[in-house]
Amino acid sequence: MKIVIPGGTGQLGLLLTDRLSRAGHDVVIVSRRTDLNVPGARTVAWDGRHAGPWMAEIDGADAVINLAGRSVNCRYTEVNLNEMMASRVDSATIVGTAIAQAATPPKVWLQMSTATIYAHSHDRANDETTGVIGGAEQEVPAYWGFSVDIARRWERAQLDAPTPNTRRVALRTSIVMAPGAGGAFDLLWRMTRYGLGGPVAGGRQYMSWIHDADFVRAVEFLLTHDELTGPFNLASPRPLPYQEFMAGLRAAAGVRVGLPATAWMAEIGAWLLRSDTELLLKSRRVVPGRLLDAGFTFDRPDWPQAARDLVARSRTSRPT
Repeated sequence: MKIVIPGGTGQLGLLLTDRLSRAGHDVVIVSRRTDLNVPGARTVAWDGRHAGPWMAEIDGADAVINLAGRSVNCRYTEVNLNEMMASRVDSATIVGTAIAQAATPPKVWLQMSTATIYAHSHDRANDETTGVIGGAEQEVPAYWGFSVDIARRWERAQLDAPTPNTRRVALRTSIVMAPGAGGAFDLLWRMTRYGLGGPVAGGRQYMSWIHDADFVRAVEFLLTHDELTGPFNLASPRPLPYQEFMAGLRAAAGVRVGLPATAWMAEIGAWLLRSDTELLLKSRRVVPGRLLDAGFTFDRPDWPQAARDLVARSRTSRPT
């Protein structure tokens, strides 16, 4: 297969490129970062918003996996939130335009989305059928609703694209746990090693996560099952409260102490890290109902086992 991956130079794109190229697929990354040499892929330029020569790569391709979008690991200022919105909606819109104009459109378009689309929830798990879309919760900061609005409009850009001959799937992705600098797991593991891997704001909020190998396998599964369309939750079937999540990570890392943090302490830490507490405090209790119903099986559905693997791999890859 020829697979085109807009926004493919981030951590998830590199994971997918490695797996897909090793499987013998022709991978083309469409990116602003044309200076990068990505093993297993060709890289062509775009700006994420406008038509250009890159569109020729989509014409005749077998699949498109659009991952483009500004990182959410930043301060949620008005400028950054607007850029998160624009980078996601604009890129999905122009990818849809490229597919619509292709003489031979791809058979499938996988569009990145986010599990953040669901409501803050402690007491119920959100699947694709019965899950509650967020944005109107009374007990959370009002600005969290903007993240839900980003997700809604991101998915709407794909749904509105005039691409009747291309199967469309929205990847409602939870936090992907993968070794490597800059990722969510790297930050949590560093916090744990420094003795800061305790509960935050009580630790009742749920962590929805997926092991990197299961993320890649789920994407491959959705690429090849022609009967599957619409939104799919990419998340472990066993989310757990943050307190238990961090206890599992401490156990895997052999760290006995994990100091707790209050919500205001988390705010200070997020400010220092140039991030936002929504990433820690929103209770994302998301389960992969449609994936399981379709017959997908997780290699690492349980956090203690996944954490041991991730810690071992992180230690192996640490610079000496």
